[in-house]
Amino acid sequence: MIAATIGRTFLNAWNEKYQKEYSAKEFFENDFIPIFFDHPKYLMTGGNSPLENPKIQWKKGKTLSAEERKDRIEKTLDKINSNSCDASIALGFPASEENEFATTSGLVTDIELQHSPEDKMLSWIGGGLGIGVAGGYSIFFDHPGILLTLYDGWKVYRRFLNDPTLDKMRGNQINTWNGQWLNYAYSSDSEENPDFGYLLNYDIFTQNEKLIEVNTIFWAKFYFNLSEKLNDETVTAYVYSLGQTNKTLGFIPFRFYQGRSILNIYKILFGENDALKQKKDYESLFGIHIKRACELGAVGLQALEPNGLREYFDKAKMPDYSTKKMISKKGESSEAFEERRNKSNQKEYENLISFRTYKTWLLAMITKNKQEDLHYSEEVAIALKKFRADAKKRDRANLIEKELLQAKTKKQFLDGLASLIKDVEPELFETIKVLRDKVHLMNAEDFGYFVVLLKFDYAYQEKKS
Repeated sequence: MIAATIGRTFLNAWNEKYQKEYSAKEFFENDFIPIFFDHPKYLMTGGNSPLENPKIQWKKGKTLSAEERKDRIEKTLDKINSNSCDASIALGFPASEENEFATTSGLVTDIELQHSPEDKMLSWIGGGLGIGVAGGYSIFFDHPGILLTLYDGWKVYRRFLNDPTLDKMRGNQINTWNGQWLNYAYSSDSEENPDFGYLLNYDIFTQNEKLIEVNTIFWAKFYFNLSEKLNDETVTAYVYSLGQTNKTLGFIPFRFYQGRSILNIYKILFGENDALKQKKDYESLFGIHIKRACELGAVGLQALEPNGLREYFDKAKMPDYSTKKMISKKGESSEAFEERRNKSNQKEYENLISFRTYKTWLLAMITKNKQEDLHYSEEVAIALKKFRADAKKRDRANLIEKELLQAKTKKQFLDGLASLIKDVEPELFETIKVLRDKVHLMNAEDFGYFVVLLKFDYAYQEKKS
């Protein structure tokens, strides 16, 4: 029933913005129904309502005539205005008890609630404002600004569905579209009324000879763009999935201000120019599965853990940024050599982005509640590299890579430092002493992040040898 609440938040914001006093009935009949359902292709499925029951064979190219649509819309309005109040006519409501479908419903109260036709209409309006994300879930943001932005996107999606040159465009994807539109609309280079060709550059669509459809977005992509605009806000969201089995992950706070801290750290470490040019590449690495993110209780820094980083916590593994010098092979054509070199350069770039992404997130986690020198771990890595380079044997390398940087506890790390400091050169002594003191004062959580951060800084310094 949260859909009705979202519908109410939106309608209040819409009335205020456009200086109207529309009731839910007026908006539903004058704006929502015409844009969503009074066209050959729907913006979203009509579910088990008369809008789509009897079922429409969309995949076989079946569409409804104007007369057929009028009949279905009238039947839907009649049912909404009746005493009926179940999932077929009010989105997010329990299934019909009269038709013995109630066993398919979950989390249904036994309190007898009265629902007006307006409540049912609001649930449809709210249902059109869900944001589909990768992982099979959708998100309701109870935030007027976000909801009004999604409303602007309705008109763009409708324009595409009605465009005869885009006749292969798939309908019924409003929730999926909402996620892509939200990401685009909050980006720095968005246009008010973009054409299809312009949006192709944003990986919004997949198209082939038979079909054009909207790609499902990963939640972290729009999280960062929202963080730019809502950088001091925490917005409560409702995360759910409606399908053959309805699921809910509950009410989850989205802490957008924490996303801003990641962007700021990246700019400080690597410069504003790289932070802007590489934005698409490093942002795509952030974020765990939406279900796991919600299990944390809030979506913020911790949920943004980059893909692939966890194995460096769980396994005795060192990053490898080494590269081989490109040499032409015997009998190799210039074209083949150039192709290999391009692949090598691409791999180098991917390594750079993953290093920077991991470093940024680890520093954000370490500094989330306090001020720290963002370059400190790099200074330590340089000192460790110098210590290793001053000896010909592998003893020092093993001490650093096998003991110090694989330590699971502060005690193991400090024991490794105690072994290391016996042979340390005088000019490095103060650095190691300060490191010992800092680690001693770290809590267990910060130490876990710091030692992994040190792994990456040390491995990257080794690459520069």
